[in-house]
Amino acid sequence: QVQLVESGGGLVQPGGSLRLSCAASGLSLDDYVIQWFRQAPGKEREGVSCITRSNLNLYYEDSVKGRFTISRDNAKNTVYLQMNSLKPEDTAVYYCATGRNLCANNWRLYTYRGQGTQVTVSS
Repeated sequence: QVQLVESGGGLVQPGGSLRLSCAASGLSLDDYVIQWFRQAPGKEREGVSCITRSNLNLYYEDSVKGRFTISRDNAKNTVYLQMNSLKPEDTAVYYCATGRNLCANNWRLYTYRGQGTQVTVSS
């Protein structure tokens, strides 16, 4: 059984940092791309960042470029999203997804999806 479990969310002040983790079991993350999505209240789920197999390519949504960094640790079968200089508009539930060979901003195209971790940026 494949499971993706996100962790690392929480409450942080503007300008602060968080590191999200997406731990996988039942599959090897290195066989697929992994994408982070987020969904803010009242908004559609949007793609945030994607990492391809063997880390050949990294993609970032424009609003997070220069602030967020995606990476993977194959030994731990885990993907990370380092989020720096956080802003109130980054507040959302963050999800990871995998099961594809190409990055896609449509959540529904991913075979395996986590349950999400809440990130709240507020003073």
